[in-house]
Amino acid sequence: MPSLDDLKKRISSVKSTQKITKAMKMVASAKLRKAQENAEKGRPFSEKMNNIILNLSNAITDKDSASKFLVGTGKTSVHLCVVITADRGLCGGFNTNICRKAKSYFENILKEGKTLKIFTVGSKGYDQLKRSYGQYIIEKINYKNFKKLTYKEAEDVAEKIIKLFNDSQFDVCAIFYNQFKNIITQIPQAQQIIPIESPAKVEEKKSESFYEFEPEEDEILNDLLPRNISTQIFKAFLENAASEQGSRMTAMDSATRNAGDLVDKLTIKYNRSRQAAITKELIEIISGAESL
Repeated sequence: MPSLDDLKKRISSVKSTQKITKAMKMVASAKLRKAQENAEKGRPFSEKMNNIILNLSNAITDKDSASKFLVGTGKTSVHLCVVITADRGLCGGFNTNICRKAKSYFENILKEGKTLKIFTVGSKGYDQLKRSYGQYIIEKINYKNFKKLTYKEAEDVAEKIIKLFNDSQFDVCAIFYNQFKNIITQIPQAQQIIPIESPAKVEEKKSESFYEFEPEEDEILNDLLPRNISTQIFKAFLENAASEQGSRMTAMDSATRNAGDLVDKLTIKYNRSRQAAITKELIEIISGAESL
């Protein structure tokens, strides 16, 4: 049984931890509003970019001469998976959920006998994947020293992906990230960006509309398709930023409440032990007095 001094030290330690988790919750709450706003503003732009590319692709008559970013290489034997996670922990299941989604995708690729290549963006994703899939990781990037990820960082990642594609290093590329829904819910996503893949509903809408383009469709696509890769990666950065703060806020709130419950239990235990010690001392005093 722990001594009174040990219990006092533990209560003090838990209270100190509680102060830290409470402060982290407040910081995450302050950052969440701006991150959520940025994520919501970024969605229409990335969706519109996809819609424009779909309209352009529908207008192309010669698919064989179209950009490989649009139609692919004609094969699906080599898959590049870009796993985008955070560089910091203490955010609940944020990083784990992305990696779980990615691992499920990896297993399907390997079961089909296809080649898997992994590109990790964020140190936490690399730390989780290197144990089981270290042999498949061909590139890793982290932004530990960056306070905020901008479009420039998205372009840097996109340039590496485009270079690998131009060097015929893969046939299909998918990115993995968390889509922010609300503070409690973040939905892991697997989005194919090469060749571009779109929902059926969007394709149906595009077939109902007719557009005339100037200059020609091929010329516009050659400029838009590489830019779209950067746009989709930047959208993933924005969604991840909001999801990370929401998940951290929830995790720190839960940790603060758990610390409070633990302090209450330890305080009760301390009071009982103290009362038992006082009672024992009284009994010893009374027994000693009676023996005289």
